[in-house]
Amino acid sequence: MFDTVVVATDGSESVKRAVDVALDLAERFEADVHALSVVDASEVDASPEQLREELRTALETHADAALATVEGRTDRPVTTAVREGRPAVEICEYARDVDAALIATGTRGRHGENRLLLGSVAERIVRTSPVPVLTVRQLAPTGGEAAADA
Repeated sequence: MFDTVVVATDGSESVKRAVDVALDLAERFEADVHALSVVDASEVDASPEQLREELRTALETHADAALATVEGRTDRPVTTAVREGRPAVEICEYARDVDAALIATGTRGRHGENRLLLGSVAERIVRTSPVPVLTVRQLAPTGGEAAADA
């Protein structure tokens, strides 16, 4: 049913569960796994010109670390890619490029809840994706987990 799964990741805590669910699904269907991280061009463009290259490099390093995390969570081979642009556009375009059967993503990323006011990347992906999208929300910590984190 699913032969190629694209896991969209920004390395945030809220994406970890989505990665695990997507990898489990890929394993069950023996699907190829592609992990994609997008450097948000609008973040780079909005920064002062003298800092843009440094910011781009930092965001690319962060994207590479996010992809390494996906690779580290499975024994399956993972094809990784970093793109720069508008995240939802790049994720949907990548899914087309690799003929994906599914895109998996978290519902909140690095920008946290304030992205809800602007419209989330996940929402844009759901609205514009050429393939089905699996959105996975991060579960709220239970009382024991919250206490352990304190």
